[in-house]
Amino acid sequence: MDKKFSVLIVDDERYDIKVLTEFLHDDYKIMAAKNGEQALKIVQGANPPDLILLDIMMPDIDGYEVCTRLKADKQTRDIPVIFVTAVSEVMDAARAFELGAVDYVTKPFNPLTIKARVKTHVQLYNTMQELKHTLLKVKTLSGLLPICAHCKKIRDDKGYWNQIESYIRDHSEAEFSHSICQDCAKKHYPDIDIYDDE
Repeated sequence: MDKKFSVLIVDDERYDIKVLTEFLHDDYKIMAAKNGEQALKIVQGANPPDLILLDIMMPDIDGYEVCTRLKADKQTRDIPVIFVTAVSEVMDAARAFELGAVDYVTKPFNPLTIKARVKTHVQLYNTMQELKHTLLKVKTLSGLLPICAHCKKIRDDKGYWNQIESYIRDHSEAEFSHSICQDCAKKHYPDIDIYDDE
């Protein structure tokens, strides 16, 4: 990975934050929050994380509620959330996925599992963000285009007639270079020899 992506670890246990940080700090920029309110503030900041490791059992606001709030906000709903739960705790996996979590891991942590799941979901999130960004830049031509039968100008939505090159350039990502086809070359430049490939 060229860019160092960021991971927010949300857990009320300092030890768990420390362990997860040790597993991930070489590959990711680590942020940490000790409760749900703190996590929500961090996510709303100038540099939101690329992934959240979210403990389920926390005082005040539990992980389910934090995830619900994240997914309800247009600015944060796409950030992948991986729930963290202890093996001894009862986890409602169906509820976790219904709320929008992408995965879950259990304590005690297996470093290989943590690294693999974080890497998978960070890469997927990054790919989706790049795709959205690309789609926002794409302009498409669609619908009925009125073209003059004689001069081949196109009438725009305001009723003005434009050269076809100008219209397409303004409504797409296309760029033009000009050349001359063989038929026009023979008609307009009969003194120039045109060599056909055929």
